[in-house]
Amino acid sequence: MILIIPQISATSSAYAQSERIHWKPVNLAQVKLDEKTPLAFNVYRPDKKKDSHFVLVLLGRRYIELDIKAKLAYSVLLTDVHKTGSDLESHNFAVPNRVLATSDWSVRDVGPAELIKLTLGDYGRILAVELPHPPDMRAFY
Repeated sequence: MILIIPQISATSSAYAQSERIHWKPVNLAQVKLDEKTPLAFNVYRPDKKKDSHFVLVLLGRRYIELDIKAKLAYSVLLTDVHKTGSDLESHNFAVPNRVLATSDWSVRDVGPAELIKLTLGDYGRILAVELPHPPDMRAFY
């Protein structure tokens, strides 16, 4: 009797941990906590289009990775992010052990921007991130 054992490929979560993401700052992005602008904030988007559903938000000394498609937020430690000029580089933090408690997600188009709103469970505050749409350059071709 011959026993055939199928080869098992790497799981998506193992792949996500080993994958490196290059983050670019988003100019003109707005962040608000309970309708007030934080003293220190920044917003980053991945360089690659396939990761465009991720957003990295810096709130003071805390990074939060948002997955807009899955409507999940992930905790990111400051030591896990490496700064290269104005850009950042890190692993993908979309893993189950880093999930933050969130609720009341809404993602909608508000004219020249995309508005992401959610309630952070640990802060109990509403986080609003406004991402400007990239300019439409088709008129110039």
